[in-house]
Amino acid sequence: MSSKGVTEGDDQSGEAVDLLEITGVIKWFDVAKGFGFIVPDNGMQDVLLHVTCLRRDGYQTVLEGTRVVALIQKRERGYQAFRILSMDQTTAVHPSQMPPVKTHVQVTPTSGLERVLVKWFNRTKGFGFLTRGEGTEDIFIHMETLRRFGLTELRPGQVVLVRFGDGDKGLMAAEIHPDVPAPGNRAH
Repeated sequence: MSSKGVTEGDDQSGEAVDLLEITGVIKWFDVAKGFGFIVPDNGMQDVLLHVTCLRRDGYQTVLEGTRVVALIQKRERGYQAFRILSMDQTTAVHPSQMPPVKTHVQVTPTSGLERVLVKWFNRTKGFGFLTRGEGTEDIFIHMETLRRFGLTELRPGQVVLVRFGDGDKGLMAAEIHPDVPAPGNRAH
């Protein structure tokens, strides 16, 4: 790994900043939150990658597993990407292809695929609730479940397909898919 120091003008203050060149892999990136992290090849701590840095260098988003070469700088809370010098997406993995995350947000499905309504969803909090209708128990849905199935957002009133099971605190979505209307049911 070549960790070479570079001095470049800081685009905010006009002062010179000390930059370090690293190569690494994207751990995750969330466009809605506006940031993600790079895991450097040299074993140093994760590097914050802000969406403004990506956009300044001509990128809108980046998938997990993408290899990057970046100039980084030390900030108060750790290292942050300053410039993206290159990006190799041949190692990128779409969220739907990621192996299941071993976290508390997974549950074994006990239901079939059911059509449900999004009651509410808050990206910042990272979760929301789905409903099968009046008088039924709400179904908890976690952001990680959305990511695992390639979804980025849910809107109240949106219809989705889910499999769910019993979680620690009630029903919990195990799988989620967009609702695709059957070909014969479309309005003309």
